[in-house]
Amino acid sequence: MTLHDSHAVAPTCGDCPIRHRAVCARCEADELKRLEEIKFYRSYEAGQTVIWAGDPMDFVASVVSGVATLTQTMEDGRTQMVGLLLPSDFVGRPGRETAAYNVTATTDLLMCCFRKKPFEALMVQTPHIGQRLLEMTLDELDAAREWMLLLGRKTAREKLASLLAIVGRRDAALQLKTAGGEMIFDLPLTREAMADYLGLTLETVSRQISALRRDGVIELQGKRHVIVPDFDRLLEEAGDDSDGGLLV
Repeated sequence: MTLHDSHAVAPTCGDCPIRHRAVCARCEADELKRLEEIKFYRSYEAGQTVIWAGDPMDFVASVVSGVATLTQTMEDGRTQMVGLLLPSDFVGRPGRETAAYNVTATTDLLMCCFRKKPFEALMVQTPHIGQRLLEMTLDELDAAREWMLLLGRKTAREKLASLLAIVGRRDAALQLKTAGGEMIFDLPLTREAMADYLGLTLETVSRQISALRRDGVIELQGKRHVIVPDFDRLLEEAGDDSDGGLLV
């Protein structure tokens, strides 16, 4: 594995595109200064492993740009994708010495990293960091429960629509926009990765994307540039209402 400590490409905290959603979102100027003292940036190329499950992890990090996958390998060698890391998501767990999952860069990836021991100390001394991390952890728990429903009960079409809605909502949040109406965003995953994540075959993913295009739910420019003419309709296809809850 090769990685690069990044300086030239790294944004300052004031210019950071994830500042309003990251673990430092609530920090005051003096707290940001203390974080600056323990942070560094790392970049990874698409396909590179950030860390293997079980390996010692001496840092925690926020994804600044790009996408990574969380995977778990079973004893017989089969691998299951169990999560996505999108911009502003947090990587690693304070208080845990080793990585719980394999983390792999799906696209070129830039991470804002913090040395773990100083970060853990700062969490105790700075309530804003601990409060924000708790919020993010609870959001992650909610997302995991929703994903259990998606994998267990939704149709292939609903799974695809749900994944598109998740990416669309996150893209809107990063741009400080409200999800709704026409939305335009880039898919961060190949169709093969989408199939792995959704528990579908590649053929099924391609077939369902074509069906959503044919029915006017989405438009595609190239393979990954997605236009959603009506986000509420996409949510209906996903089995969700406009608030993100289940339709009953």
